[in-house]
Amino acid sequence: MTDERTTTTTTDGVEPTHTHTTVVEKRGGGGGMLIGLALLIGVVVVAFFLMNRADNEDAQTSAITEAAQSVGDGAEKVGDAAKKAVE
Repeated sequence: MTDERTTTTTTDGVEPTHTHTTVVEKRGGGGGMLIGLALLIGVVVVAFFLMNRADNEDAQTSAITEAAQSVGDGAEKVGDAAKKAVE
């Protein structure tokens, strides 16, 4: 983006003797964009690992639940067999 500033110097009752135009160009180095992109990538990576960790915990909980259910079923069968042996 370019800003133009015109300065006119006058003296009382006399035509302008000097006009000076200054052109100021504003340039960004892109550093802010680069930092923003790096932060965005960091957030995505952290979110990925947190989601993956939660999935692993869910899988582990499910496996433990299934194992406990199998132990419970086995104990029930042993109890039924013991009752039949007593009869």
